[in-house]
Amino acid sequence: MSLEVIILAAGQGTRMRSALPKVLHPLAGKPMLQHAIDAAAQTDPAAIHVVVGHGAEQVKAGVSHPNLQWALQAEQKGTGHAVAQGLAEVAEDATVLITYGDVPLVRPETLQAMVARCRDTLVLLTATLDDPTGYGRIIRNTDGAVQAIVEQKDASPEQLAVREVNTGMMALSARYLREWLPALSADNAQGEYYLTDIIAMAVAAGVAVDVAQPEALWEVEGVNNRLQLNALERQYQRLIAEQLMTDGATLADAQRIDVRGTLTIGQDVSIDVNCVFEGEVTLGDGVEIGPNCVISNSRVAAGTVIKANSVLEDAVVGQQCTIGPFARLRPGTVLADAARIGNFVETKNAQVGEGSKINHLSYVGDASLGAGVNIGAGTITCNYDGVNKSRTEIGDGAFVGSNTALVAPVSVGEGATVAAGSTITGNVADGELGVARGRQRNIKGWKRPVKTS
Repeated sequence: MSLEVIILAAGQGTRMRSALPKVLHPLAGKPMLQHAIDAAAQTDPAAIHVVVGHGAEQVKAGVSHPNLQWALQAEQKGTGHAVAQGLAEVAEDATVLITYGDVPLVRPETLQAMVARCRDTLVLLTATLDDPTGYGRIIRNTDGAVQAIVEQKDASPEQLAVREVNTGMMALSARYLREWLPALSADNAQGEYYLTDIIAMAVAAGVAVDVAQPEALWEVEGVNNRLQLNALERQYQRLIAEQLMTDGATLADAQRIDVRGTLTIGQDVSIDVNCVFEGEVTLGDGVEIGPNCVISNSRVAAGTVIKANSVLEDAVVGQQCTIGPFARLRPGTVLADAARIGNFVETKNAQVGEGSKINHLSYVGDASLGAGVNIGAGTITCNYDGVNKSRTEIGDGAFVGSNTALVAPVSVGEGATVAAGSTITGNVADGELGVARGRQRNIKGWKRPVKTS
């Protein structure tokens, strides 16, 4: 019997007060729905059916997975109606796992446990809450067997006192869904077709109703507004911070780090406060990250120090490098071992050789620097003529003086020197001195202008 997943993601999310469909609001850098899809995918389903409605095309464009199939709920008539739309393409003999696009942190292990218990039974994921307000209540008989789920608006005072609640997630045979969904009624306070009404149908048909519970309550917390989204964001970041420290990282403050992707670390990594990691980031052994850094889709090798307020995007950094403070490495930057990028330096599509230094106030773009190069303060590679970008090539051991403009395409040879203040428009050969500046002239007896009033 195959497994297929139906994820409900059709709601408008009016309480988010946003033009963006609710399930596309990001948590840790990716849409809530993508979190739900990624968790479901780890149950190894034959297909994942996502039921969309509000902003359907936007939702489809906002997430991805090879096994996704889409179903449209044109009118939002309740969860039972939504599942019916997703069921249309499900195999006749499949086991169906039903989850929600606005419940982003459910663990794959919890979903796998539900599926494992689904043996010709209906398996509910329930939770016991101190304050169950807003949730459907699990109603059991005197023997403790589940009899029904009663929604908050339809519950009696006695039922409202029940603290075990429905999370909305369940697993059961597609055959049962095809039998029970057409029998649902919208005769309730909401005028909707409740998926939860099939529980009573299962009991009436003699189908056992089993229950699983999550390891932690945050797994089943849904998002209806931005306050709830923020609470889950902080919970997620706490989990990531705890795992990083378990893996050998030192965090200056575990509550002031944001990981919006995957952060892989070596031993003895140190991360100061207010750092953000986006996409795929790898930090080697002994890497030190100063405060207020943003690192995206980059690899940083062992022993490198990144000082405060530096930004790395799509960069590759070798061992024992020093970066910052206030440095920006843009896409295509590759630093060899022991390179130094100092304060207020920007690089883009630049390869910097071993031991080379760009210590202050420079822009190096579309350039290749050999080993042992020194770039003086205020140096600019003029790589763009308004139409085309051109490259600057600087050989091993070259020395470029301060306040130099290198007008690409241009090359500076091995061991060559460029005098400070030069505007270099032609190649400088190996070992030569390039000077391109006006000769100084001193005017004797010059009178400084003075104010007349």
